[in-house]
Amino acid sequence: MKTLVLAAALTALGTAACADPVLGTWKTQPGDDGVYGYVELSPCEGKVCGVLVQAFDAGGGSRSSAALGKRMVWDMVAHGGGRYGKGKIWAPDRDKTYASKMALEGDTLEVSGCVIGICRTQVWTRVP
Repeated sequence: MKTLVLAAALTALGTAACADPVLGTWKTQPGDDGVYGYVELSPCEGKVCGVLVQAFDAGGGSRSSAALGKRMVWDMVAHGGGRYGKGKIWAPDRDKTYASKMALEGDTLEVSGCVIGICRTQVWTRVP
Protein backbone atom coordinates (compact mmCIF):
# COMPACT_ATOMS: atom_id res chain seq x y z
CA MET A 1 0.00 0.00 0.00
CA LYS A 2 2.83 2.42 0.86
CA THR A 3 4.42 1.69 -2.51
CA LEU A 4 1.16 2.53 -4.28
CA VAL A 5 0.82 5.85 -2.41
CA LEU A 6 4.46 6.74 -3.13
CA ALA A 7 4.02 5.90 -6.82
CA ALA A 8 0.89 8.08 -7.04
CA ALA A 9 2.66 10.99 -5.32
CA LEU A 10 5.66 10.77 -7.66
CA THR A 11 3.38 10.63 -10.70
CA ALA A 12 1.51 13.73 -9.52
CA LEU A 13 4.78 15.61 -8.95
CA GLY A 14 6.08 14.58 -12.36
CA THR A 15 2.88 15.73 -14.04
CA ALA A 16 3.04 19.12 -12.30
CA ALA A 17 6.70 19.55 -13.23
CA CYS A 18 5.87 18.82 -16.88
CA ALA A 19 3.04 21.38 -17.04
CA ASP A 20 3.67 24.01 -19.69
CA PRO A 21 4.65 27.30 -18.00
CA VAL A 22 2.48 29.35 -20.39
CA LEU A 23 -0.71 27.74 -19.13
CA GLY A 24 -2.93 29.92 -16.97
CA THR A 25 -4.76 33.23 -17.17
CA TRP A 26 -3.30 36.23 -19.01
CA LYS A 27 -4.40 39.88 -19.14
CA THR A 28 -4.28 41.26 -22.68
CA GLN A 29 -3.24 44.78 -23.57
CA PRO A 30 -6.17 47.05 -24.43
CA GLY A 31 -7.26 46.84 -28.04
CA ASP A 32 -8.00 49.76 -30.37
CA ASP A 33 -11.27 50.29 -28.49
CA GLY A 34 -9.62 50.36 -25.03
CA VAL A 35 -11.22 47.04 -24.07
CA TYR A 36 -9.03 44.28 -22.64
CA GLY A 37 -9.63 40.80 -21.37
CA TYR A 38 -8.44 37.74 -19.55
CA VAL A 39 -7.47 34.78 -21.72
CA GLU A 40 -7.20 31.31 -20.19
CA LEU A 41 -4.45 29.31 -21.94
CA SER A 42 -4.79 25.54 -21.63
CA PRO A 43 -3.58 22.39 -23.38
CA CYS A 44 -5.54 21.13 -26.38
CA GLU A 45 -4.50 18.09 -28.37
CA GLY A 46 -0.80 18.54 -27.53
CA LYS A 47 -0.83 22.25 -28.35
CA VAL A 48 -1.84 25.44 -26.51
CA CYS A 49 -5.22 27.10 -26.94
CA GLY A 50 -6.86 30.05 -25.22
CA VAL A 51 -10.38 31.25 -24.53
CA LEU A 52 -11.58 34.74 -23.54
CA VAL A 53 -12.92 34.27 -19.99
CA GLN A 54 -13.51 37.87 -18.90
CA ALA A 55 -13.77 41.29 -20.58
CA PHE A 56 -13.20 44.79 -19.20
CA ASP A 57 -14.03 48.26 -20.49
CA ALA A 58 -11.43 51.02 -20.85
CA GLY A 59 -12.05 52.09 -17.24
CA GLY A 60 -11.41 48.59 -15.86
CA GLY A 61 -15.04 47.72 -15.22
CA SER A 62 -16.27 44.25 -16.03
CA ARG A 63 -18.38 44.13 -19.16
CA SER A 64 -20.44 41.61 -21.01
CA SER A 65 -19.26 40.63 -24.45
CA ALA A 66 -20.46 38.30 -27.17
CA ALA A 67 -16.81 37.19 -27.40
CA LEU A 68 -16.78 35.65 -23.89
CA GLY A 69 -16.04 31.96 -24.19
CA LYS A 70 -14.72 32.41 -27.72
CA ARG A 71 -11.45 30.79 -28.74
CA MET A 72 -8.76 33.46 -29.13
CA VAL A 73 -5.59 31.34 -29.40
CA TRP A 74 -5.33 27.90 -31.00
CA ASP A 75 -2.84 25.41 -32.46
CA MET A 76 0.12 27.06 -30.68
CA VAL A 77 3.11 24.70 -30.69
CA ALA A 78 5.81 24.83 -27.99
CA HIS A 79 9.30 25.14 -29.51
CA GLY A 80 11.19 25.20 -26.18
CA GLY A 81 12.89 28.04 -24.38
CA GLY A 82 9.58 29.87 -23.86
CA ARG A 83 8.92 30.11 -27.61
CA TYR A 84 5.68 29.10 -29.29
CA GLY A 85 4.59 29.29 -32.90
CA LYS A 86 2.56 27.95 -35.80
CA GLY A 87 -0.63 29.05 -34.05
CA LYS A 88 -3.49 31.43 -34.73
CA ILE A 89 -4.88 34.32 -32.71
CA TRP A 90 -8.15 36.18 -33.10
CA ALA A 91 -8.20 39.90 -32.25
CA PRO A 92 -11.70 40.90 -31.18
CA ASP A 93 -11.11 44.66 -31.61
CA ARG A 94 -10.45 44.16 -35.35
CA ASP A 95 -12.28 40.85 -35.80
CA LYS A 96 -9.23 39.46 -37.61
CA THR A 97 -7.37 36.17 -37.27
CA TYR A 98 -3.58 36.30 -37.44
CA ALA A 99 -0.86 33.67 -37.89
CA SER A 100 0.70 33.92 -34.46
CA LYS A 101 3.68 33.22 -32.24
CA MET A 102 4.36 33.84 -28.55
CA ALA A 103 7.43 34.36 -26.37
CA LEU A 104 7.25 33.75 -22.62
CA GLU A 105 9.57 35.53 -20.21
CA GLY A 106 8.65 35.28 -16.54
CA ASP A 107 5.17 36.69 -16.07
CA THR A 108 5.01 38.43 -19.44
CA LEU A 109 3.96 36.93 -22.73
CA GLU A 110 4.73 38.68 -26.00
CA VAL A 111 2.02 37.71 -28.47
CA SER A 112 2.42 38.67 -32.10
CA GLY A 113 0.59 37.90 -35.28
CA CYS A 114 0.52 38.76 -38.94
CA VAL A 115 -2.08 38.69 -41.68
CA ILE A 116 -1.20 39.62 -45.26
CA GLY A 117 2.03 41.28 -44.12
CA ILE A 118 0.35 43.43 -41.46
CA CYS A 119 1.62 42.53 -38.00
CA ARG A 120 0.65 43.40 -34.42
CA THR A 121 2.31 42.68 -31.10
CA GLN A 122 0.94 42.83 -27.57
CA VAL A 123 2.51 42.09 -24.21
CA TRP A 124 0.21 40.14 -21.91
CA THR A 125 0.75 39.81 -18.17
CA ARG A 126 0.01 36.80 -15.99
CA VAL A 127 -3.04 37.10 -13.75
CA PRO A 128 -2.16 35.83 -10.25
